[in-house]
Amino acid sequence: MGDPIRSNMRRQFLKTAAAACTSLLIPGNVGAFAKKETLRLGYLPITDATPLLVAHGLGYFSEEGLAVERPVMVRSWKILTESFLADKFNLTHMLFPIPIWMRFKQKIPVKVLAWDHTNGSAITVKGDSDIYNFKDLAGKQIAVPSWYSMHNLILQMGIRSQGLKPVIKPQSARLAKDEVNLFILSPPDMPPALLGNKIDGYIVADPFNALAENKFNARIMRFTGDIWKNHPCCVIVANENFINKNTILMQKAMNAIVRAQDWCMNNPKETAYLLSRDGEGYLPFSKNILSKVFETPKKDQVLHPQWNVARIGFQPFPFPSATRFIIDQMRQTLVEGDTRFLEKLDTLKAADDLVENTFVIKALDKIGGMNRFCNCNMSQPYTRQEVIEIN
Repeated sequence: MGDPIRSNMRRQFLKTAAAACTSLLIPGNVGAFAKKETLRLGYLPITDATPLLVAHGLGYFSEEGLAVERPVMVRSWKILTESFLADKFNLTHMLFPIPIWMRFKQKIPVKVLAWDHTNGSAITVKGDSDIYNFKDLAGKQIAVPSWYSMHNLILQMGIRSQGLKPVIKPQSARLAKDEVNLFILSPPDMPPALLGNKIDGYIVADPFNALAENKFNARIMRFTGDIWKNHPCCVIVANENFINKNTILMQKAMNAIVRAQDWCMNNPKETAYLLSRDGEGYLPFSKNILSKVFETPKKDQVLHPQWNVARIGFQPFPFPSATRFIIDQMRQTLVEGDTRFLEKLDTLKAADDLVENTFVIKALDKIGGMNRFCNCNMSQPYTRQEVIEIN
């Protein structure tokens, strides 16, 4: 007997794909899709990519009449960024600060179309370490997945809050008592490096935190969603030129992604199964590891249980207040390379220039509005106040 959940998912996929193919034969649709372009998706093996993968796995892209290749998994943010710039992928998820660097430093016409998820990351340390808070990071070696990442930004917010100094030095260098050394590792390399005592901890997206918990007896020092309530992490991006030439395609893609986020939020166990190697195999992890990611943290694991935030959450609208906060924080965040471009940015203008939210607003309207995702102020559904408490 096969797994009933997997069987049901496969039946749903086949049903929706067949329905989409049938719709393409209707005369009224022939003109719209006779010359349709295949959408190429790239992603890292992290749960940040969930909506893109679910939209593909459940056939939501197909239901919108889109031809979408199976998403291509790559190992690091460097590879994903370079592949996007080389036009190997025309729609992908990306750490929020990366498109800021791309648009305003590299002059690449990238646009943020939506948030891909909220929260979804943590600071992980060895289970027997003496690291329990940011103050304990003094003199330690901590890995981040990218200089231009929410992880680096949030980590350094915590480090500075304790009067410590983030530095970028060779790992062999001697550190002062108030220094925390940061360096880049790709997410898959982080758990083995922790197990091998090559690093003292890391901050990264799940499931590499859950994996280390389950396999290596690691411990979560802090969930990022317990520092910045329902913060963005990865966003959906596309090249502005591609968007302008394919507005109908982009709207249909966004419809599928928003619908997938809604499904993920309401079906966490099924989401974990679909993504896993036990399901459709988008991520090289078991359903047991991924199921941990889609749970709400226990109250003794967080400092703000009243926030009731999910370990990973879903809400697609790119709140301007968060974009502005990220740009401002990037000016204070240590990275390798020249960051003078940030000094010249007008925060309000840059935030408006970076984000194109018309597609996601239409997609939200199609499924019933923002109240599908949050208990928002429906008189002002597209505004919010950012809540950050490092403690």
